[in-house]
Amino acid sequence: MSDPKVEKEAGSTEPAQAPAPEPEKKKREYKDFGHDDDEKPSHAKVDMSQIQLKAEDLYDKEKVDLETIVVDDVFKLLQCDENGLTDEEANRRLELFGPNKLESEEQNPILQFLSFMWNPLSWVMEAAALVAIALSNGEHRPPDWEDFVGIVTLLLINSAIGFYEERNAGNAVKALMDSLAPKAKVKRAGQWREIESAQLVPGDMISFKIGDIVPADCRLTEAINVSIDQAALTGESLPQSKKLGDQCFSGSTCKQGEAEGVVISTGPNTFFGRAANLVGQDDDTTGHLQKILAQIGSFCLVVIGIFVLAEIFCLYAGFRYTYRRGLDNILVLLIGGIPIAMPTVLSVTLAVGAQQLAKYKAIVTRITAIEELAAVTILCSDKTGTLTTNKLTIDRDTIRTYGPFSAEDVILLAAYASRTENQDAIDQCVVGAVGDPARARAGIKLLDFKPFNPVDKRTEITYLEESTGKLKRVTKGMTGIIIELCTRNKTEELENRLEADVEEFAQRGLRALAVAYEEVDGTDPEGEGNGFELIGLLAIFDPPRDDTKQTIDDALALGVRVKMVTGDQLAIAKETGRRLGLGDHMYPAKVLKDGPEPGSRFRNLDEMILDADGFAGVFPEHKYEIVKRLQALGHLCAMTGDGANDAPALSRANVGIAVEGATDAARSAADIVLTEPGLSTIVHAIRGSRIIFQRMRNYAIYACAVTIRIVVCFAILAFAFKFDFPPFMVLIIALLNDGTIMTLSVDRVLPSNEPDSWDLAEIFAYAIAYGLYLTLSTIALVAIAIRTTWFYDKFGVTLHNGATQALDHNDPQLHTVVYLQVAIISQALIFVTRSHGFFFMERPSVALFAAFCLAQLVSSIIAAYGNWGFTNIEAVSGGWIGIVWIWDIVWFFPLDLIKFAMKATIIKYLRDRHNAAVAAQTAHTGVPITRTTSRAASIHESLYSNRVSFLRRAARKVGFGQKISMKPEELQRFSSIQAARTGSVLARHPSRPNA
Repeated sequence: MSDPKVEKEAGSTEPAQAPAPEPEKKKREYKDFGHDDDEKPSHAKVDMSQIQLKAEDLYDKEKVDLETIVVDDVFKLLQCDENGLTDEEANRRLELFGPNKLESEEQNPILQFLSFMWNPLSWVMEAAALVAIALSNGEHRPPDWEDFVGIVTLLLINSAIGFYEERNAGNAVKALMDSLAPKAKVKRAGQWREIESAQLVPGDMISFKIGDIVPADCRLTEAINVSIDQAALTGESLPQSKKLGDQCFSGSTCKQGEAEGVVISTGPNTFFGRAANLVGQDDDTTGHLQKILAQIGSFCLVVIGIFVLAEIFCLYAGFRYTYRRGLDNILVLLIGGIPIAMPTVLSVTLAVGAQQLAKYKAIVTRITAIEELAAVTILCSDKTGTLTTNKLTIDRDTIRTYGPFSAEDVILLAAYASRTENQDAIDQCVVGAVGDPARARAGIKLLDFKPFNPVDKRTEITYLEESTGKLKRVTKGMTGIIIELCTRNKTEELENRLEADVEEFAQRGLRALAVAYEEVDGTDPEGEGNGFELIGLLAIFDPPRDDTKQTIDDALALGVRVKMVTGDQLAIAKETGRRLGLGDHMYPAKVLKDGPEPGSRFRNLDEMILDADGFAGVFPEHKYEIVKRLQALGHLCAMTGDGANDAPALSRANVGIAVEGATDAARSAADIVLTEPGLSTIVHAIRGSRIIFQRMRNYAIYACAVTIRIVVCFAILAFAFKFDFPPFMVLIIALLNDGTIMTLSVDRVLPSNEPDSWDLAEIFAYAIAYGLYLTLSTIALVAIAIRTTWFYDKFGVTLHNGATQALDHNDPQLHTVVYLQVAIISQALIFVTRSHGFFFMERPSVALFAAFCLAQLVSSIIAAYGNWGFTNIEAVSGGWIGIVWIWDIVWFFPLDLIKFAMKATIIKYLRDRHNAAVAAQTAHTGVPITRTTSRAASIHESLYSNRVSFLRRAARKVGFGQKISMKPEELQRFSSIQAARTGSVLARHPSRPNA
């Protein structure tokens, strides 16, 4: 870079030739970015001496708009003055409005544990347990303790795992509460004092300075060079200058200056508090995985219900079974048919997956979010701090120079005119642009420095250049102010050029910072210079993270669309979108209320939201609404963010992702927390979640197939042969199956390149085909053993008491043979469901194969040595064990052919039908539906959520935690409602006797 210390001919100092007299020119207005005219304060259109305003008056912005009315009217409405409240009045208002903090809901652990046993799958198992212990006392036989203990053990294991997961989940509202300022400086009875911020009430006078967190929403009554960072609340990347009468939000940080203000709202009524209430608003909604479990559960229950009714009519009415004998057959269907371990198996699969994702620096706080991340079709990303660095930077590529100085010289001179300590955001980015901050004072001696103030809107430095001994002066600031100072090179041509450059910057969302330079004659730092000369225009912006563009490209390659949702201004959003290749189809947040303009290419708001690359100027309720609408269209949404303002949408989204450096509030509201900078971890998480999804899908097909296989098989055996299989042995099969299937959580599978979805019709079709085929394998074995002596003739094996065929259809050794055959081939089915081609082409994990071998070893040992009189089985010879193994191997190989036949026929038909439905829907409405058809509501899906509503109501009645409620229709512009509600309460409880 050229050295600015070298003498340069900065421009002629001779006065220019006097031009011919012209009419006085109108002063130019430089449309700099972010400097719109402020709305002037107004007065309330009601008589403020009458404090008892009606509620409808307070909410009517035509009468009282508390955002814009003068501060004097705010004092009248809140019945206070600048001396603050008395202690008595403050205590009275504390009773009226409550403490300035957010309440968190505490759950009773006992009710929480019991809630995990409250869903239809558990109900059936609980009914089976009651049948085993309470209804099995007939015919002088004791209760069925063995089955009862086994069923209860299964239930307790399932509930314990779910309970452990739930208790470890963070409470988002609590984190929001903890981030409130703990202390506040308040004026009470004319005296300043420090109190707990929880004790603040509307009408209090508060004070804060640089570094303080604003303790409550307030209107400023005094402001000295105040700059407030509210990025964590509103998403605005730049600190906002505040003046007398402006509002400051609770939870924002004072970056510069000192201020006093009057509190207009506290606790849950603040901007911050309403965000917290949005987080907790969806507690009773049903998660996506619960909806899938509901539909799979419904399928299993319908199958079981049909065959249980059939057995009741056939066995009791047709065969005249005794009470206890028929009950044992029904228990077989109830115990064997219900995939009671499904929630447990899926939880373990997800938990192991969460540990695997942790290797990619992604902490999963809600493990069911992994399943939903695999199905995500749209990623809604906050801009500030997520797509961008949240650090203002000078864009070197767009610097404009107007004098003999280079772009690097302009940056260095601007750094001279900046503070090197106690910096505001602009000074920090300018000094940071020179690399080493020491260069901002190297080679010069500071003589005079004028910091930025809201009146002059510029900074200025006068310094001695040590190499030449000359005094020089540099100023930087708002364009319109700086150009007026530039007497040396201000010409019509320069002004036109500058105006065009500033307008270009504004359209691109870049903030313009003008820099001017002059030399000072003599040695007096206060002396007049030879006139400022405009030397450059710096562009300041919040740059994208280095890896963001690649991350967005990777997400698109995985079939995930990315939309930017930011609180920043529209021009900034468009510029960021262009730099990231995200597109610039950005819309202001007002379209969410007004809808598309008449004559636009969008027929409705849904079309516009789907087409948009992003939205700008949004508040928390807007982000929440965008996610909600996309979900209503059938999309599964992920939302990334880092600030407290993102917490509501993070909570509402199917998957909330808090990026590295996020606030505690965002981390607690999120389902996945990234601990590494940037968004690249999300791509790893999506791929990892799709691997986990494939494991769960494989298990779902397996579980449904086993339900069909057990229920249909043993019902037909009972109908055809009056075969009474022991219920306890079905319990053993279930325990061994579930223990083996747990290893699916570490199985080898390949992720898909498109968002995954639960195509339940496909799952049920595969399950029915596999289940009926396996049923046939068992019925064929029993029929041959009962009707013929083929096994004795070919292999010389006999049954109980040397029988060559099972003339006694309930031969205890035949029970053992059937047990072993069902146990082996049922577990072997998993190798078919987990593979897309031939089962031997996709190698399973060592854990899965070892668990299968161990389970079959246990089953074979039980068959060889299990002389258990209480459950009517008897050990069989090694010959029978060999026969069963060979029998199952022969029947196993055609399972792959069934899979290929299903893909070519029924599965192809189902997919073609779905694609036709999507095409028809798109043609009719213009809004395509996605492949997540499983989001259709189930009749009883809510019963699969972890906590049911009646248990929650019971907890509240007995005082186990309270929760602040918030109606969605109240989520309007905040400050109007805040102070209006405060005034309404005070109107009903006036502090003035004559009011």
